[in-house]
Amino acid sequence: MPKHLNFISFLIVCGLWNLPQAVHAQALIPHTVEIDTAKLEKQGLSLAQEAAELAQFQQIDMALPRARLATQLAPKNDKVWFLLGGLHLQTKEFDAAIAALKKAQTLNPKNADVLFAIGSANFQKENYQASANYYQAGLKLQPNDPEGLFDLGNAYYMLGRLPEAIAKFNESVSQDKKFWPAVNNIGLIKYEQGDVEGAIKKWQEAIAIDKKAAEPLLALAVALYTQGNSQQGLAIGKEALRIDQRYAELDFLKQNLWGTRLLIDAKKFLDLPQMQSALYPQEDVIIPDPPTAQ
Repeated sequence: MPKHLNFISFLIVCGLWNLPQAVHAQALIPHTVEIDTAKLEKQGLSLAQEAAELAQFQQIDMALPRARLATQLAPKNDKVWFLLGGLHLQTKEFDAAIAALKKAQTLNPKNADVLFAIGSANFQKENYQASANYYQAGLKLQPNDPEGLFDLGNAYYMLGRLPEAIAKFNESVSQDKKFWPAVNNIGLIKYEQGDVEGAIKKWQEAIAIDKKAAEPLLALAVALYTQGNSQQGLAIGKEALRIDQRYAELDFLKQNLWGTRLLIDAKKFLDLPQMQSALYPQEDVIIPDPPTAQ
């Protein structure tokens, strides 16, 4: 499972909740030839506040133009550039995200979260080595960040550096005992290595942390069924899909870093009639009462 940008925590990192309230749009048009730089910057920060509030409700299309204008009015504010980069990440405009985030990095080189965000953009572009480099740089500033450690583990995983990936996942869990995605991803690696029992143990650990985590539930179900534990595997698999049906899609599983071996077994499992009926239950057929004899 890769980390997806948590926009609420992202906005808090940006520090945009305490900015002044937005002014009316017409106030952005200067009525004199004199330019009040401080006033323009304040207006830019107000626009950034609006953009942040819109983003909170996933209104990204409305947030983006405000954030772009905010960077023009407050071009020396790293948080505004960070916000714009984060919005571009949400819309998967990775090149635009990296450009904005690098501007934020130039203005504030000591912000680890900016480095992590650039790493995330590169990861989603499948530039895994560049991604790892930025995660490493961020961890130099925040060495105990559990999500940063997890992200670096994912980058190592995609680079085939499996022992290093497991080490980073373990470090992540050591910093946050409830961070089940790191435990889950150790299971993904172990399954690809042929250590099915080790993978099962890790997925059980992840489920013990969060019983509603659909990913380790489905992975465990696939592994158990493949081992011959059919009844238990099917029951757990149905529970996983009741929680989140996206895990029935192979493309979604691949996005969550499921490896080739687990994907092959997952396809066989999801194609089972019992799982298909769980995904597409037949509607109850209403049989009309027989006509009354005249």
